[in-house]
Amino acid sequence: MHDLGRQWADAQQRGDTQTLDALATTDFVLVGPGGAVLDKQQWLDRYRSGDLVTRSLAWDQVDVRGHGTTAVAVGRHSQRAAYQGNTHDGDFRVTLVGLQIEGQWRLIAMHLSPISLPRSPTEEQAT
Repeated sequence: MHDLGRQWADAQQRGDTQTLDALATTDFVLVGPGGAVLDKQQWLDRYRSGDLVTRSLAWDQVDVRGHGTTAVAVGRHSQRAAYQGNTHDGDFRVTLVGLQIEGQWRLIAMHLSPISLPRSPTEEQAT
């Protein structure tokens, strides 16, 4: 599952839709940081169209929990990216759900949540 996460991050940074397609199950689903739900084709089409360009992506702080042929990886995804020409840089907590099929780990689901910066003491006092 650690390898699957690294392969996903590398392929996403390169915009390698062939590898992303191979890593994900047919019924793969992505829940984006804004709550949008994308199926596999919608996820891949963002790269194919050139709408999503990832300049850099780091995948770290990974913790994996395995349960038979299913595993969940939670990590930090730090990206420098643009969607339709608009900057989409950020740090996200990502949950990957993997399923082992014929000895190979494949992505079945992914969820991204923005990591909020801690509030300063001044901000805390103002509320």
